[in-house]
Amino acid sequence: MPLRSIAWLCAVILVLLGGAARAAAPDGAGWQAVLAAGDIAEPVFDNAVAAFGQWLAARGVAPRDIHRLSARPFDPATEAASAAQLLRRIALLSPRPGERCLIFVTSHGEHGRGVHLAYSGERLTPAALAQALSAGCGTAPTVVIVSSCYSGSFAVGPMLAPNRIILTAARADRPSFGCQADRTYTVFDECLLAALPRSLRWQGVFETSLACVRQREREMGVLPSEPRHFFGERVRDLTVP
Repeated sequence: MPLRSIAWLCAVILVLLGGAARAAAPDGAGWQAVLAAGDIAEPVFDNAVAAFGQWLAARGVAPRDIHRLSARPFDPATEAASAAQLLRRIALLSPRPGERCLIFVTSHGEHGRGVHLAYSGERLTPAALAQALSAGCGTAPTVVIVSSCYSGSFAVGPMLAPNRIILTAARADRPSFGCQADRTYTVFDECLLAALPRSLRWQGVFETSLACVRQREREMGVLPSEPRHFFGERVRDLTVP
């Protein structure tokens, strides 16, 4: 075969292979996200969800893959943050091959009862969240961030799995801080959002957030919230978007 024909054939093969690779590659940055603000008593929760969504979009996650929920009624940009809708949205994620799940829930928390969802007057519990994650994300790498008082209960028991990373704002028996109307974010959310663009891996996100929270709480003179974490053996080095 003449050299020119061989070169042409190779070029065609490369184009076809490139097209196949693009077709198989996950869209955007490879994340399916559910971001939920559980209460509207203060603006801090909706503010954090909006900022988190903007951060994901800036890193290439497609808008259709970022699902925002709010306790604020009649907001066309969000879905209702009821327990049923939040769990349904997570259970329907169905990440494509190579994609990952990201869940961020920020609200008030109640000791031993879970995360408060003001829209429906219900609580999100670790057992219900674990079941929805298994249905929607399966064995895909999954990051779960629960920001509320007493949220450490989400970093134990049925929530643990080798494909999951779990970050919480406090111990299971400690409150977290910053739920004031004059604040933009809670203390944990503020530290988390500042850590995201500065970290390569989720391990770094937690370590940077933890140092920030401890510093803020020392300045406030409050009982340390002691954020908790869990890194499953399959995702210990998982990178951020």
